[in-house]
Amino acid sequence: MNMCLAIPGKIVALDGDDAYIDFGGSKKTANVSMVEAKVGQWVVVHAGFAIEVMDEEEAQETLKLWNDFLDSEADIKNPGM
Repeated sequence: MNMCLAIPGKIVALDGDDAYIDFGGSKKTANVSMVEAKVGQWVVVHAGFAIEVMDEEEAQETLKLWNDFLDSEADIKNPGM
């Protein structure tokens, strides 16, 4: 089973419907035609499309939960490390 995730990132530049988005240091492009987004805003990106604009507090909480999940997965795969 494949799992697709929607990840929040911060828009650093816009070029028409293309946004350059910073995902914690990794910059990617995504289409923003489905949302009204501006440079500096956080968006949820899924499959190359921004699907929601969110405030920074909500984005940071989502990223914290995601990082906590990744840490717990690493602990399960590598007990005692």
